[in-house]
Amino acid sequence: MGLLSEGSPLTWDETKALAQHVREHGIEQFINLFARLKDRQGDVLKWGDEVEYIIVRFDDKQRAVQVSLRAQEILAKLNEKEAADPQGVKSLWRPEYGAYMIEGTPGKPYGGLLAHFNVVEANMRYRRMEVAALLPENEVVMSITSFPRLGCPAFTYPFAVPTPEDESCAARSNFFPDEAIFPGHPRFKTLTRNIRQRRGEKVSINLPIYPDRDTKVPVDGSIPSHPNYVHMDAMGFGMGCCCLQLTFQACNISEARTLYDQLTPMCPIMLALTAASPAYRGHLTDVDCRWNVISASVDCRTREERGELPLKNDRFRIYKSRYDSIDSYLSPAGDKYNDVPLVLDETLYKRLREGDIDHLLAQHIAHLFIRDSVSLFSEKVHQNDREDTDHFENIQSTNWQTMRFKPPPPNSPIGWRVEFRPCEAQLTDFENAAIVCFVVLLTRVILSYQLDFLIPISKVDENMQNSQKRGAVLTERFWFKKNITAIPPGTADRQAAGEADAETQTNVQEQQQNGTTDQQTGSTTDEYELMTIDQIINGKGTFPGLVPLINSYLGSMDVDADTHCTIQQYLRLIQKRASGELITTAAWIRQQVVSHPEYKNDSVISEGNCYDLLRKAKDIQDGVLACPELLGNNINSKTTDNIPAAIEKHLTKRC
Repeated sequence: MGLLSEGSPLTWDETKALAQHVREHGIEQFINLFARLKDRQGDVLKWGDEVEYIIVRFDDKQRAVQVSLRAQEILAKLNEKEAADPQGVKSLWRPEYGAYMIEGTPGKPYGGLLAHFNVVEANMRYRRMEVAALLPENEVVMSITSFPRLGCPAFTYPFAVPTPEDESCAARSNFFPDEAIFPGHPRFKTLTRNIRQRRGEKVSINLPIYPDRDTKVPVDGSIPSHPNYVHMDAMGFGMGCCCLQLTFQACNISEARTLYDQLTPMCPIMLALTAASPAYRGHLTDVDCRWNVISASVDCRTREERGELPLKNDRFRIYKSRYDSIDSYLSPAGDKYNDVPLVLDETLYKRLREGDIDHLLAQHIAHLFIRDSVSLFSEKVHQNDREDTDHFENIQSTNWQTMRFKPPPPNSPIGWRVEFRPCEAQLTDFENAAIVCFVVLLTRVILSYQLDFLIPISKVDENMQNSQKRGAVLTERFWFKKNITAIPPGTADRQAAGEADAETQTNVQEQQQNGTTDQQTGSTTDEYELMTIDQIINGKGTFPGLVPLINSYLGSMDVDADTHCTIQQYLRLIQKRASGELITTAAWIRQQVVSHPEYKNDSVISEGNCYDLLRKAKDIQDGVLACPELLGNNINSKTTDNIPAAIEKHLTKRC
């Protein structure tokens, strides 16, 4: 979830009084860090995934299901292995917002070898088994994006009751008790309390109800202004969701900025493709994804900053929550597509420019730093700006955006990185591994073929909203670049040798001939058009499609048979989800809910309905129950725990 500083949390009033101190010193820390590391070169490609999990408890006698608030206890046991052998563990575990959530990553990052793609699923499986071994028979670890009845009566075990009138509570929610917030680190409750107090009221999350024949309006618990919406009022409804994230280490800052920009238009595409969360607070909603839920759950903007009142006490009109899509590109190629006016702190921008930070990066940082710190610890107030980066990370890590640009930590072998954050968690390790490997392969193709996905930021914003609609993967169209390809290096040689895919190469050349980009006049609508996700992933006409491009890239590489088999299964899953041959997790959940005997065509998910849904999901994740409509048939990847010795001896190629 970001920076986990240790210490004594300050109150909101104390934190607010130090807001400018944190901003100014955070900027100085970034300037010093940039000066030291801007010329860093030659870092090896490394990457890794983060999967968030929910601990679910089944009560078979009552046919009930709850989230189990034992994450702290389980995490302590998991961390014992890391403490005993930090270099030898196969997985790392960290706390997440919910007292029922944990986050798992590989013990070490993966590298540039293609054989690493055959290890991802096995490592995810190991993580799941590692947690499962610590659970009683009636508890299960599940990679579900949202618990369908979060916020309903008795949704936690042990049982906890919300206390909205208790001023000592962090959330003061009508639905989400403080006991459901992870108790092992003060950051989580501090963020909850400070976001609410900074905003001046509880957060307000409102999702349109799925309109069925007997849907009741007003929806139970709704607010007067949104009678046909599911209302939620706490940070936990958003940050209590799970996701799948990836981090890439680039060989230098320039490559990191390129990846940050080029992956940005892919964020809404991958959000729609991984849609997995149609149910909130015991209701089916008319959205498929978590993104706007989390965005609203941490929206600490005041009424003035939201534009509901004229600016008087606050500094800026801020157009987005601090959890949202990015607002500007970072690479020179992206500059002309920065068509959304950027709200930034002019004084901090000027200081960054004086500190030898270029315009694009300076405006990015100055934009992030229009925010206040919402979590500060007394021990971290006074720092050495030449060596520490906690004030910078304080603001940076609480700007939760679709992409995150991550400088190297101080005194660390870790290089410049980017984080890809939109994807929803899937039921199975196979699906999660497929998504991870697809995105990582796409980064390799972007860099090798010098692909160009850039479209105006305003179009990315539009895509982000459309990507969350019910059934968006099949029913919506998304702005995407028409001419994404340059002729791949070595294409002519591979064509002569008969190694490249002929259709893909023809499409590449036709796009080169038909491209309409005018570098003098800048972006025009001729550069991009509305496409379906099927067309983006699988291709159409002269547009080659992302998976065919990946296959063309793989055709030029030396891939061992098992890895090739695994990758092809992953790519087929992506292709079939895009075409509609396979359904999304969100569509599967909807089907299960509405076809359940207890469902009354009223958009409500009963306790028994939720129990059966998650029981079936558990059987699917465990491989006990086949689900061809979600996964396809004959799923049998060749994933393995270790890279073959003959392959492992080869050094990863450096940039």
